[in-house]
Amino acid sequence: MDLIKNFIDIVLHLDKYLGSVIQTYGTYTYSILFFIIFLETGFVVTPFLPGDSLLFAAGTFAAIGSLNIFYVVILLAFAAILGDTINYHIGKFVGGKIYERENLRLIKREHLLEARDFYEKYGSITIVVGRFIPIIRTFVPFVAGIGQMRYFKFLFYNALGGTLWVLLFTLGGYYFGNLQIVRDHFGLVTIAIIVISLIPAIVSFLKRKKR
Repeated sequence: MDLIKNFIDIVLHLDKYLGSVIQTYGTYTYSILFFIIFLETGFVVTPFLPGDSLLFAAGTFAAIGSLNIFYVVILLAFAAILGDTINYHIGKFVGGKIYERENLRLIKREHLLEARDFYEKYGSITIVVGRFIPIIRTFVPFVAGIGQMRYFKFLFYNALGGTLWVLLFTLGGYYFGNLQIVRDHFGLVTIAIIVISLIPAIVSFLKRKKR
């Protein structure tokens, strides 16, 4: 319960937390951001880490000069692409037998099956579209690896999706994050980003439940 409260607190006050990190660690902040985005995309056991909202916050701080927008975009796009690549290879190593297992200790079975359905429905473009859906984006490369998707084909969509995802949210923060209304309600904005990102996954989940 405390973990959930702490996570909600971080999401609601991400601007303050990131500001404190920048003041404390300076240029090492880039490494911290890289590590978080890499973990969020690279391992199916860490889908709870902030992705969209962290990118938006990083862009906001870049707009006021606390971070360099060029470094932010390049490093975090690389982190996202590298994370998905690792995730893909883990899925390839695990193989399709994981679907037959009823008890998965560190992975939520419903998330795995939902990502598989999403992948089967939309094909390769899922690698790009899935980037913009929290939780789904963590499982999609894993499922692509399980499905033995050709690596260079995966790499193309991975690079495209990762770059577009980072550009959209960091530049969104860069250009809009310092508007007075956004600064006054930053916590609500980050929640709105998460909710909007989750809408496709929620719709897909409800359709599957209805079936």
